[in-house]
Amino acid sequence: MTERLVVVGAALLDGGRLLAARRSAPPELAGRWELPGGKVEPGERPEAALVRELREELGVEAEAVERIPGSWPLRPPYELHVWTAHLRPGSAAPAPLEDHDELRWLTPSDIWTVPWLDQDVPAVRAALPRLGAAPPDA
Repeated sequence: MTERLVVVGAALLDGGRLLAARRSAPPELAGRWELPGGKVEPGERPEAALVRELREELGVEAEAVERIPGSWPLRPPYELHVWTAHLRPGSAAPAPLEDHDELRWLTPSDIWTVPWLDQDVPAVRAALPRLGAAPPDA
């Protein structure tokens, strides 16, 4: 059995809104939306990877708050783990620096107005209660 490698995703929350990032690369994912994040490096704690990835991709200083229960399969051997996160006081506003061309803060009523990557849909559903919203019937 192949070891599963972790990709961390951030349910970055601010004032009842969730940050979504539109992929610009690779071509097969371009134009679809995801929770920002990336691969955990060998020897790195997932929470530290999340903070590093948000700094690299969005230019922000954030802190991981809590892991959302569950994991979601990506292309083998990767699986997605999601943490709620908040911007640290004094952080810059998020900007699409790496692999993204647009960011949007989505309210619970806006969550499904963007075409999420298929693998992110269940993670976004799981994050909805942290926004004070009930997940839609699946």
